[in-house]
Amino acid sequence: MMKGHHRSAVTTHTHPVDQIPPVPKLAALGLQHVLAFYAGAVIVPLLIAQSLNLDAATTIHLINADLLTCGIATLIQSLGVGRHIGVRLPIVQGVTTTAVAPIIAIGLGVTDGAGGVESLPAIYGAVIVAGIFTFFAAPVFARFLRFFPPVVTGSVLLVMGTSLLSVSANDFVNYAEGVPAARDLAYGFGTLAVIILAQRFLRGFLSTLAVLLGLVGGTAVALLLDDANLSEVGSAGAFGITTPFYFGVPEFNVVAIFSMIIVMIITMVETTGDVFATGEIVRKRTRRSDVTRALRADGLSTFIGGVMNSFPYTCFAQNVGLVRITGVKSRYVAATAAVFMIILGVLPKAGAIVASIPSPVLGGASLALFANVAWVGLQTIAKSDLSDNRNSVIVTSALGLAMLVTFRPDIASAFPEWARIFVSSGMSVGAITAILLNLLFFHVGRQSGGNIATSAAGDALTLDQVNAMDRGEFVETFTSLFNSKTWPLETAWESRPFANVTALREAIQIAVLTAPTERREELIHDYPDMAQLLLASESEAAEISRDRGSLGLDTLDDVDRAKLITVNEEYRERFGMPFVSYFTTTDTVDDVIAAGLRRLENSTEQEHRQALGEIVEIANDRFDILLSDANPARTAFDRKFTESEFLGQ
Repeated sequence: MMKGHHRSAVTTHTHPVDQIPPVPKLAALGLQHVLAFYAGAVIVPLLIAQSLNLDAATTIHLINADLLTCGIATLIQSLGVGRHIGVRLPIVQGVTTTAVAPIIAIGLGVTDGAGGVESLPAIYGAVIVAGIFTFFAAPVFARFLRFFPPVVTGSVLLVMGTSLLSVSANDFVNYAEGVPAARDLAYGFGTLAVIILAQRFLRGFLSTLAVLLGLVGGTAVALLLDDANLSEVGSAGAFGITTPFYFGVPEFNVVAIFSMIIVMIITMVETTGDVFATGEIVRKRTRRSDVTRALRADGLSTFIGGVMNSFPYTCFAQNVGLVRITGVKSRYVAATAAVFMIILGVLPKAGAIVASIPSPVLGGASLALFANVAWVGLQTIAKSDLSDNRNSVIVTSALGLAMLVTFRPDIASAFPEWARIFVSSGMSVGAITAILLNLLFFHVGRQSGGNIATSAAGDALTLDQVNAMDRGEFVETFTSLFNSKTWPLETAWESRPFANVTALREAIQIAVLTAPTERREELIHDYPDMAQLLLASESEAAEISRDRGSLGLDTLDDVDRAKLITVNEEYRERFGMPFVSYFTTTDTVDDVIAAGLRRLENSTEQEHRQALGEIVEIANDRFDILLSDANPARTAFDRKFTESEFLGQ
């Protein structure tokens, strides 16, 4: 009876990712994603069609097939298929630009430079096999995530955002006789200004439509000034849908397949970065299993793309930027965008309306989106130790080489044909550089550094220095791990020398868990009740606890306060000690209350062990914070985090 009462007392918390906005809001936000995505989505088939000398009808068919398959791919990624496909985050799928140069090379290669429709079966055969490869290679690739710490994934995102700015620039400014057109600049800057002002002055839902307002406003002005028209809408067909193998039975060329597999390996890195970035934005921890599901979705979508006359698929970075700008975390918004894409893919007239948006207007909007992708990259890089010169070399080299190729793409022609795929775009060069340099600096040969903590003076300390400390120095260095009691550190000091950081951590844990009963009781009572901590102001919380998890809780209303206080009082009355609980930045007050209700059903002996376990987890968290302040301790922490969170899942 008590158990059922406790469960009903707590409101089930739904993560923002899984919440479904009202239908009007859902439709508006989904449309905004489509408009942000559209230019990047259609540019790939346009570039390929132009390079392969395809006629207008074939080009339109490729665009329709692309949009239709983009919608299907986005549904697979955002909603998932079964338990093992799709990451179920607000991610929009699109054709990867990494594949453009290889696809063109394949098409021209199999037709001796002629191109045409005859080149497409070999392309689609390679796409189908590459999709199958990605699907089955996903779990293996995910096992190597420890080679993709924040300095790598952040560099990839930074490079992606900055490289894509060149696409924005081409849309932003159309040159006539070498001089930028003043009207184009006005549209581009005007659209960007509307987006910025909307973010600054609008509140609530309207502020989330900043990009949409910029696009609609810019297009409306262009229509009024006769700089845009809807003539294409009248000439477009009313309905058109692609069919499987529309251009013939796929051909399986070994060289073409190998090239496309290389593309997908690079794309897997990009997808991993996008998944991590989206996870950061929506405050949902990314695990190895999440990356595996995302990559499987890429593989399945790419396979479908080959069947449905489209190309390889990946997470679209510009839509990651849109999630960052709007703060709208629901994956059902991405799914709604997918429905719009499918409609656009079967209704050429609807697509023609979107296509009427002037290039400078698209350029102004995409400039904001791509720059936000770069910003997410910077935020991710900041999780690494910025004072470690090795990390600075990785970031600056990746960014510098990526910009070199972005500014001078003709550099690729100096390389052998087989190597051009690796240097065909700034994003590819930046990603490969970041991965290789991370391996060189952190995984090859004997590593320099090895600092594990900071001294009281703020200097980085090595394991040898920690082992040489006297008791007082050791306690002073690690005093932040516990509230005010130092005996666990004094006991752990006696276990020197420590073979590695793990041994140091274990010594501190063992000191807590094996202490005499009176000392363990003393330690438990040294911690505040959860109600005292969570109901305190930010400054008060900082004084009574060093925990960082409180920053992740939602604002408490009167009902939440009453629940928390009631659980706290019942806990203290039952066990005679404060309700101590470890919580993370993704936990909510409902999670804390639910944990308290479950623990009220424990026996006294079991709950004392539970409370000590919570204190050990708090100490572990503080230990990680202490590591992140060392030089290059953040790298050590990232490696530890990767192994425990990803390899163990």
